[in-house]
Amino acid sequence: MSSTTRPGTTVRIESVLASLDSPDAWAVHGSVLVSEAIDRDVYGHTDLALDAGTIVAGVAAGDYRRTVRRVAVVDGGGSGDDGAPRPEDVVGRSMIALPLQGNTHAAIVHVGVHPDHRGRGVGSALWEDALAIAREAGRRVVMADSTFAPEPAPGPGAIEAPTGSGRIPRHDAATTFVLGRGFSLEQVMRHSTLELPVPPERLDALRDDARRRADGYRVHVWTDEVPDAWIDQFAVLETRMSTDAPSAGLEIEEDPWDAQRVRTASKEFHDRGQGYVIAAAEHVATGTLSGFSMVAYPHDKPEVVFQEDTLVLREHRGHGLGLLVKVAVLDELARSRPSSRRVHTWNAQENEHMLAINVALGFAPASVDAEWQLRLAGAEDTPTD
Repeated sequence: MSSTTRPGTTVRIESVLASLDSPDAWAVHGSVLVSEAIDRDVYGHTDLALDAGTIVAGVAAGDYRRTVRRVAVVDGGGSGDDGAPRPEDVVGRSMIALPLQGNTHAAIVHVGVHPDHRGRGVGSALWEDALAIAREAGRRVVMADSTFAPEPAPGPGAIEAPTGSGRIPRHDAATTFVLGRGFSLEQVMRHSTLELPVPPERLDALRDDARRRADGYRVHVWTDEVPDAWIDQFAVLETRMSTDAPSAGLEIEEDPWDAQRVRTASKEFHDRGQGYVIAAAEHVATGTLSGFSMVAYPHDKPEVVFQEDTLVLREHRGHGLGLLVKVAVLDELARSRPSSRRVHTWNAQENEHMLAINVALGFAPASVDAEWQLRLAGAEDTPTD
């Protein structure tokens, strides 16, 4: 499709295909370039930028989520020898995620524009395209996020989260973009980083404290696979993650997991070139998994680690299990991936207990993410996917 933006500027929106071997792979590589440029602008590094493997794996059809990725190219820009756009011709990208199990009422949308091409209507063109896809899929709620670094100080230049925890800049272009399209701010997430290795004296003291408090529990550590003996219980933990984690005013429903979904998720990590570590706490008397923490790491970025889910079931809280499993993950990283130098994690600003654990470990605030929500007028309650 083509969309006229500013006078004299026409943006063409193209689909990103699930292949690095096709002639259209320029769209994959162009998405990577845009992602890296955005992240340098926000963070000053590319630790969190999309990579080609993640893009391709995400676009591939799945049983649990349909993901549409699109790119924007300005008509009249440069092109390759075969007439196709080049990766550097991509000026913006979008992602529309459509859950197919739980939360089938929602679409998760991300729009990003290369910093050198903002103010030309590229973001608006991508947004209108994404909105049309969400509506066609019958979704009635759109969720999105935007990142800001650093978190602004309290005052008239900041918007406070309705939870009472966390702020975002009021006059940032990303803020005005989403507010102008009817989104409401529901939650602010804190992005924090931990420098590795953690000083032994700090980690040893925290490990001893966690083990003392977690009497009656033991830890299992798994790398790159969840054992069949525990896979059903681990699926329960992932299901509870969707209901037990703080979600503020976001319309998030239970997202059911089973053993097959755990196996599928594991394969997806491997397909996009990532490994992972899970530490799970077992309540010994009942043989029940009561909590876990998981990190993933891209093999082509040996210093970088991403914190995935961490959860302690409500009925097992108060025993130091969150700290216990997080320390166990760090111990395993030090043993099996000593090249790791940074862990990135995200927590709801109102999640004081988990934030306290992270601060004790040495995590420092790096940025904040605004969690936005838009209820689509006239959308059907029943999705078509």
